[in-house]
Amino acid sequence: MVTTATRPRRRHHEDRGAPLTLGAGRLPRALAGGALTLFAALWLLPFVWAVCTSLQSEQDAAAPGLNPLKGALTLEAYRRIFEGGNVPLWALNSVLITGAVTVITVVVSTLAAYGLSRGTFRGRRALLAVTVAAILVPPQLLIVPLFQQMLAFDLVDTYWAVILPQTVAPMMVFVLKRFFDAIPRELEEAARLDGASELQVFRSVVLPLSRPIVAAVSVFVLIGAWNNFLWPYIVTNDPDLMTLPVGLATVKDTFGLVYAQSMASAVVAAAPLIVVFLFFQRRVVRSVATTGLGGA
Repeated sequence: MVTTATRPRRRHHEDRGAPLTLGAGRLPRALAGGALTLFAALWLLPFVWAVCTSLQSEQDAAAPGLNPLKGALTLEAYRRIFEGGNVPLWALNSVLITGAVTVITVVVSTLAAYGLSRGTFRGRRALLAVTVAAILVPPQLLIVPLFQQMLAFDLVDTYWAVILPQTVAPMMVFVLKRFFDAIPRELEEAARLDGASELQVFRSVVLPLSRPIVAAVSVFVLIGAWNNFLWPYIVTNDPDLMTLPVGLATVKDTFGLVYAQSMASAVVAAAPLIVVFLFFQRRVVRSVATTGLGGA
């Protein structure tokens, strides 16, 4: 007879951490695969539509109907974009600005996050509260004061005017700080006992353990800097300093409302990001899954 004392009990604390599954049978797997296929198709539909429309003539693209391929395929929209503007220079500007923003933001954010995570200075909690509060401030509210600062420093129509305001990322500091809090302090103490300085501990112990989150933050900052349109559009007037999204918008406005050329501009601007994501897809997905970045 099994008594109450010997009856096995369920471990609720272990069940809470178990992954949510639909079952191991064929039907649950088929349902999950069908749902994922449907969501992927819905996600890819706008991009496929944009590509198909960009390969049509303006007359065919403006014709009524739900079929995106209403006529013969042509590269006329892409030819007009490259002939109407200096696309290679704008692409180079985007690469330089995006690279600088990504490197500076990651360096500054990791150092600030490590200081907030391990620092014991006075005012640390207040500084952390200000950082969290800054996440709630819409970037559009900072355009006027930022532009006044650029005017005061005589940086308007320069690369630095586009780069520097984008390097402040409170959200990335907070995400990195949360990850640093989870790193065992015993590893750092062991390195200090071996004579390592604070900078050596950060570089040799903390950063190698933080590669997933640093990679994820780098990709997200890169995507945001590449797609940023409003701030580079406001702070630059010289066509030679325009980024790719801003330059393509000026070419599109020159010809008025043109559907094929608008879609071609969107495809040209999104193509580098698609290539980057294809190369770093596994790292990004793994970083988000292992660091909890999606719920930060």
